[in-house]
Amino acid sequence: MIDAMQAPSAGGFRLKYLVFAAIALMAAYVLYHNERFLIEPTNPVWQHYEPFKWWLLSHGLAGSCALFLAPMQFSTRIRNRFLRVHQTIGAIYVIGALVLSPLGVIIQTFDEAQGAARSFTIETAIQASLLAITTAFGLFFALRRQIDQHRRWMIRSYAAALTFLEIRVILGVFGLDDPFDWHTIETVVWSCTASALLVGDIANEIYEQVNAPAPLRRRQRVAA
Repeated sequence: MIDAMQAPSAGGFRLKYLVFAAIALMAAYVLYHNERFLIEPTNPVWQHYEPFKWWLLSHGLAGSCALFLAPMQFSTRIRNRFLRVHQTIGAIYVIGALVLSPLGVIIQTFDEAQGAARSFTIETAIQASLLAITTAFGLFFALRRQIDQHRRWMIRSYAAALTFLEIRVILGVFGLDDPFDWHTIETVVWSCTASALLVGDIANEIYEQVNAPAPLRRRQRVAA
């Protein structure tokens, strides 16, 4: 991802790191609460994953690249001093997002065979499409060197990718995943998917307000 974050204000700097600290906390919670089975070979959940474990492995690797490399793209220091690193990480993010999207749909078809509703598969297809389409638009504008549009679409893309963490945090923190119920899980998943682009656009609006040049911010306050 080629970004255009120009010398952020002190407020923007603090807000950015607060946001990424929150994302890091969500990731740590999900790794402990949901993904601990990865280091537990005898965990019974492996029986559920057995029919599609290799699809899941590829999906997980691609998703990890997308989720955990993206925050580095918001580093002004990396972008300004190491543009090639910034571009390489961006390419890995795009590949990861475009790979994990269809794999998620494939995996959900296996879950459907194990009892999940067809509507859940439809939701997964919509969720995957949101991620793939926003990422493709971000890449398109990057290649055209239209950096503002590129930034907006990649923020939307990352908002779509973050639904992976948001869903699991909501389910776990509020105790909605115990006992396991497809209907409850599907409701939370639909809600997070439906709000992903709104979250991305709110993030874009906050970014543009916080990082607007000081004279422009003053003019905006006067106009208000």
